Amino acid sequence: MADEGEKHDGPAHASPYGLSTLAPAIRLVDVAQEIAEADQMIGAVASSKLDVIARQIRALQEEAKRVLQETKRDLDLHRAECRFTRRPGHVYHLYQKADGRLVWSMVGPEEWGGRGPHEFRGSYRLEADRSWTPTSELADRDEALAPEAILRHLLPE
Repeated sequence: MADEGEKHDGPAHASPYGLSTLAPAIRLVDVAQEIAEADQMIGAVASSKLDVIARQIRALQEEAKRVLQETKRDLDLHRAECRFTRRPGHVYHLYQKADGRLVWSMVGPEEWGGRGPHEFRGSYRLEADRSWTPTSELADRDEALAPEAILRHLLPE
């Protein structure tokens, strides 16, 4: 950087100040205004980016909460009383005894003629990963895992 009072010796287009009498005057007020505008714009951009990140964090927190709830449910369902071997891909029916214990059955409430031996709590399919899917969600899960759905997700049109 040149000392104050030194003249610029290079080409005019590389000069740190206007060399022509027609060049606009650079006043301290103009420089301060430019800095203020830059500060404001940079702050707005940073705020916008942080807002996007905050929304992503909230979405990830919701997803983590859902995963933890499903994990707890699956662990609880695996601890339910069962007197047969459960196999992935099969649907089983969960009942709650009068003492509060959960018990699995291969017989659904409709097969009991509408009056099962215990309070019906839901029907679930045991998945290959040992998780449980409520029968009310089977169509959505099967559709999401269909090869066509996976390709649509990976290769959007």
